[in-house]
Amino acid sequence: MYDNSRKRLAETFPADFASWLLGEPMPFTALQPSELSSEPIRADSLIFLESSAIILHLEFQTSPDENMPLRMLDYWVRIRRRFPTREIHQTVIYLKPTNSDLVFQNSFTSTETNHKFQIIRMWEQLPQSLQQYQGLLPFVTLCQTDNPEELLRQVAQQIEGIDDKKVQADLITAAYVISGLTLKEEIVKRILRQEIMQESSTYQGILRDGKAAGLAEGLAEGLARGKAETARQIALNMLRSGISVDLISQFTGLTLEQIQALQ
Repeated sequence: MYDNSRKRLAETFPADFASWLLGEPMPFTALQPSELSSEPIRADSLIFLESSAIILHLEFQTSPDENMPLRMLDYWVRIRRRFPTREIHQTVIYLKPTNSDLVFQNSFTSTETNHKFQIIRMWEQLPQSLQQYQGLLPFVTLCQTDNPEELLRQVAQQIEGIDDKKVQADLITAAYVISGLTLKEEIVKRILRQEIMQESSTYQGILRDGKAAGLAEGLAEGLARGKAETARQIALNMLRSGISVDLISQFTGLTLEQIQALQ
């Protein structure tokens, strides 16, 4: 959910992300990770945006990652190989507060290599710096504040003032998902109007994922129940044949207590 929401925001509001990170509302389009290399690439938390002159590489992280510097160098090389004449701007955005020193590492350094990239710790950002951009409103509750609940109320008011109902729905849905990193679900539900989300394709995707997960869980439970029933039936047949409880337990996987209960 988090990854899908962030990707959709960056792809829907690329000029807002460019204004925030680069200081200029440049037009960008999404770049698929598969275009960078035929080799496997981590695509769950990555966002690549391209313009005629710049490749903007964003990576959102909810927790520190000691391999981040090397990974950013790896991606830089892949991007450079594919787009040798374009500028490359790389930014890692950490979303949740932490005391780890890893969120301050903004370079990969070895004997002959020094690769730098930008780091943003969202909890150090002023809310006003994001509230001026529609596409960044869902991230506002992660910013520097003593009252994230009040920030979410402000965000809800701003979003509900947007005329475009589809944009409104997408932003409410993203705010619902992302605010869950700092606020309890009951608080988020109380503040954000969930009926607005119905028009959001992101929300519909979340529902589909939830239904798929529920179906998978139901199938797993059904299979487990079926296996348990089969094991009990085999145990009953073995008991009728006078086979020892120890052997029945060994063959069926049932505990001695379960077999004794069948007796």
